[in-house]
Amino acid sequence: MHLLRLDADTPLGDRELEELYAYPPDLTRPWIQVNFVASADGAASAGGKSAGLSHPADKKIFALGRDLADVVLVGAGTALVEGYRGVKPTEVRAERRTRLGLGEVPPIAVVSGRCSVGPESPLVTDTRVPTIVVTTATAPAARRADLVAAGADVVVAGEDRVDLRRALDALADRGLLRVCCEGGPTLFADMVAAGLVDQLCLTVAPLLTGAGAPRIAEGVAGREPLPLELVSALTEDGFLMLRYRRPAS
Repeated sequence: MHLLRLDADTPLGDRELEELYAYPPDLTRPWIQVNFVASADGAASAGGKSAGLSHPADKKIFALGRDLADVVLVGAGTALVEGYRGVKPTEVRAERRTRLGLGEVPPIAVVSGRCSVGPESPLVTDTRVPTIVVTTATAPAARRADLVAAGADVVVAGEDRVDLRRALDALADRGLLRVCCEGGPTLFADMVAAGLVDQLCLTVAPLLTGAGAPRIAEGVAGREPLPLELVSALTEDGFLMLRYRRPAS
């Protein structure tokens, strides 16, 4: 696998990719990167899962996003459909995170307004670090208590709907500023509507899926489009790995 810049002929090595995708230094607030793969006609999944659109190069960028992050943020629906568990250590991940002064693995922070993640979920039981469950005050108290008893870190951020700004503040209180958001479409739409996205890492797969699949953003509409700048473009086997960033204000 040789990831190439569109404007160069030399493959990028692991350290070069790491530098390209690095979070800004000296962060003082949560900085949100969103990671998605989509078909050429805009579908967020094929066969019901994002894996149907993926490629080894895309998986490498996906893993890199986790390697560089303080926390992985995901919606409960996507975590369920995609079979999420806690992030696993690998030889590359261990070397990279140790060198960068990061913890062994980033925790998963799963957004669930009704606290639908059960204490028996692999997200809670199969993890090296406690999973963070972001929920609301109106979520059943018994569910929240069961999750705490199972070892999860339960964060109440909002009354009957998760307030993403409060959720990010709670992550910041835990020292988790490098946020890698992995969707799904509803959470991404909420992030866009709240103006919280700093960077979008988008892999475009050379596939046409036709009608039926959701787009990468589904749900709440934002007040106005968020402008982005294309800051890098890589290619492998017809797949495009694009990185867009909000312009500096």
